[in-house]
Amino acid sequence: MNSDATITASSLYDRALGAYLGFACGDALGATLEFMTPEQIQASFGVHKDITGGGWLRLPKGHVTDATEMTLTLGQAIIDAQGWDIKTTADYFVVWLSKHPTDISEAVLRGIRRYKNTGEIIAPYDEHDAGNGACSRILPLALICLYRDDEFEHWLCEQNHFTHHNSLSDRASKMLGYLIKHLIRQETDLAEHTISEFIEKEPLFAFSPYPGHSSGYIVDTMQTVLHFFHATDGLESCVIKTVNMGGDANTVGALAGMLAGAKYGVDAIPERWLKQLDPDVYQQIKSQTTTLLSLAEKLAEQDQ
Repeated sequence: MNSDATITASSLYDRALGAYLGFACGDALGATLEFMTPEQIQASFGVHKDITGGGWLRLPKGHVTDATEMTLTLGQAIIDAQGWDIKTTADYFVVWLSKHPTDISEAVLRGIRRYKNTGEIIAPYDEHDAGNGACSRILPLALICLYRDDEFEHWLCEQNHFTHHNSLSDRASKMLGYLIKHLIRQETDLAEHTISEFIEKEPLFAFSPYPGHSSGYIVDTMQTVLHFFHATDGLESCVIKTVNMGGDANTVGALAGMLAGAKYGVDAIPERWLKQLDPDVYQQIKSQTTTLLSLAEKLAEQDQ
């Protein structure tokens, strides 16, 4: 655990909250553009810069999709269990499904139904099930494991395999989780090393030159997120450029907002986006961020 009180308190919270709110804002901004092409977006919006709702889901202004809803559900399961418990998480996802969410992927629906019907927590391995759904939920685990790496990898795989049992998904999720933790802890050099080491080991994910595909396939997702994270110098430009690629714009936009929020902090999020965001989501995120960081400190103290 970092001994610098300014980092462990104010700065950590600023970046953790930036990551969580950046995630939700990216989701809400991108949802309008989901499944559109960049050409369609250009013709309809020019550049889409504001959280307006609509899109194929016809969302009310400021509402989020399953990406944020499942992340909040996971975060609440961790908080209520005072740590990680996969069965608690699975039960909470069953309750979430019972509320008839606006949007849900086939892999997630299959995973929750399997658990509900059979009690099986781990999905069968599927080399073709390399979607971004499991990767998109990892932020609460990164926060509670801010100072613990062994538990993070084990718990991450458990949560991933509930819906997506795929090695590409696992490897991308681990890299992204470590990247978030380094950014929140302001370990800039380690963050860059994490990315470069990952691309060296996993050349399939290479994002330079950028291939230009923004889809739900984990490789396309990571290439898009990492490209715009590197190609921009602020949160707003990072998220706007990401979502205006269309495709799986809500999830990819959420992940871009998460990384940019972790790097630049909560004050980098445009005030208009925070005002446009669903106030209930805003309050849940503030509450969860505080509690998850507190739990992270308790876990770290167990090592001392």
